[in-house]
Amino acid sequence: MVTLEPILAQHPFLQDMQKEHLDLIVGCASNVRIDEGHYVCREGDEASKFFILRSGTVALELRVPGRGSVTIQTLTAGEILGWSWLFPPYRWRFDARAVDQVRAIALDGTCLRKKCEADPKLGYELLKRFSEILEQRLQAMRFQLLDIYAENH
Repeated sequence: MVTLEPILAQHPFLQDMQKEHLDLIVGCASNVRIDEGHYVCREGDEASKFFILRSGTVALELRVPGRGSVTIQTLTAGEILGWSWLFPPYRWRFDARAVDQVRAIALDGTCLRKKCEADPKLGYELLKRFSEILEQRLQAMRFQLLDIYAENH
């Protein structure tokens, strides 16, 4: 039987994950394809998954009154989309739209939360890895805001 284990094991986000933890994660994984222009998620909807992007581009968008949707960041192959599944109330904070056809591995957040509750070491390991992504995205947003501020002065 072919599984997603080899693909997940090689991804930087899951590299060096203990085999037993990787096996638990694989049990929550599935291949997905999102067509160009379709939304992966919408702000306010239930966040029950996260995605490891394999190909394509996703625009993270924020609805701005009087301006409509504004792209605040783009994600490409190799990046992770979504951490809202990890934090109550488990709701998406942004819209995410496929700029072109996207292929990804979807990981069921509900499934993973249950496995993390049963195995706190798995939960801690995932939390450390997601914390790195959060820190990187906050730094990117900081630089983006500095650029916007500099342009207006």
